[in-house]
Amino acid sequence: MPVFAPRTLRAALPRVFPAPAPTLWRPTLLRQRDAIFTPVPEARSLGLWPKEEPMTRSAIHEMTLADEAEIVRGLAGATALDTDARARISDRAAGLVRDVRNSGKIGMMEALLAEYGLSTEEGVALMCLAEAMLRVPDAPTVDALIKDKITPHDWGAHLGDSGSILVNASTWGLMLTGRVLGEETGVVGVLQGLVRRLGEPVIRKAVGQAMAEMGAQFVLGRSIEEAMSRGRGMTAKGYTYSYDMLGEAARTDQDAQRYHRAYAAAIASIAAAAEGDDIRARPGISVKLSALHPRYEWPQRKTMLPVLAERLATLAEAAKDAGLGFNIDAEEADRLDLSLDVIETVLSRPALAGWDGFGVVVQAFGKRALPVIDWLYALAERLDRRIMVRLVKGAYWDTEVKRAQVLGLEDYPVFTR
Repeated sequence: MPVFAPRTLRAALPRVFPAPAPTLWRPTLLRQRDAIFTPVPEARSLGLWPKEEPMTRSAIHEMTLADEAEIVRGLAGATALDTDARARISDRAAGLVRDVRNSGKIGMMEALLAEYGLSTEEGVALMCLAEAMLRVPDAPTVDALIKDKITPHDWGAHLGDSGSILVNASTWGLMLTGRVLGEETGVVGVLQGLVRRLGEPVIRKAVGQAMAEMGAQFVLGRSIEEAMSRGRGMTAKGYTYSYDMLGEAARTDQDAQRYHRAYAAAIASIAAAAEGDDIRARPGISVKLSALHPRYEWPQRKTMLPVLAERLATLAEAAKDAGLGFNIDAEEADRLDLSLDVIETVLSRPALAGWDGFGVVVQAFGKRALPVIDWLYALAERLDRRIMVRLVKGAYWDTEVKRAQVLGLEDYPVFTR
């Protein structure tokens, strides 16, 4: 069963909490007046490549492991922000934070994160547990996971520190669970072993419920219909959604075909409920390329690319016919060249001529972000259409850094400071 959830350029909305099935969804929430719809000209302003020439794929490739200090100097010079401008930016950002804090709408998730910040061992353990439990298929492994993540931490140090009674109650539960699951010797150990064996299903259920509460902050629904129903309140306020599928990349072709059917069904469902004629104001969908082919990797490019491009094209044409936005989600840094191959191949198809609903997600933490935007601008000019660009911070920064270290690369594909 698919699961859906939204993002926003103004405020984060819940993603969809995954059901047992592998296909999950989340939506990105966009305000019509905030939509990034037209490619920005003159993006090539760092002085690191010729402005008078269109951005080329080889130039993008050369930026993969470019010197970070040089890029940062170019960015600093390109922004040309004086002291007053920087002060205004800082004041506005601080004002936004104050507005959120003063809104009075502090949910359990916000209170929990305030108490168990990611700077604490307990906070990291909770986030790891919440994320990992979504992927664990069987009860024994869940029990082992809970024991591993909960037992070694000092939950008692947080008892009573939060202003939320629910968070304090959660701390009691975590502290007691940690003690029950801890190891003792002698008679006490035997008794606690008995409690542990009898209590694991109860603890599993309680922790699972707590993780579901946390997941509800990031997930909008277990199906596209549920997600759209829960999103009606924000839609009434002038927002629109771009729905993203949650889940792992396809491991088999059967997985890829199942994901493809889920995307197609979602496009049909979204189209049936969409209103208005302006594609910028209508909901859309985001597609993950690695979900459409199990061998989305460079060594398999020759055989993979035609199949993946065809699958993506059928979805893009369905979105075009439905009048929906269609975004290509970002992947890992080592797949960027492949992604650009697929994007150019599909967007160049005659069947998509005259359609301004095709979009690309660009990760700002990558050193190639601006060259990629330049390349998209040149592609839009060549094909005589607009391309929607969604600029995001980026995900899995630590994985990109660790992978570069393991491979012994001379630099990182992402900014590190």
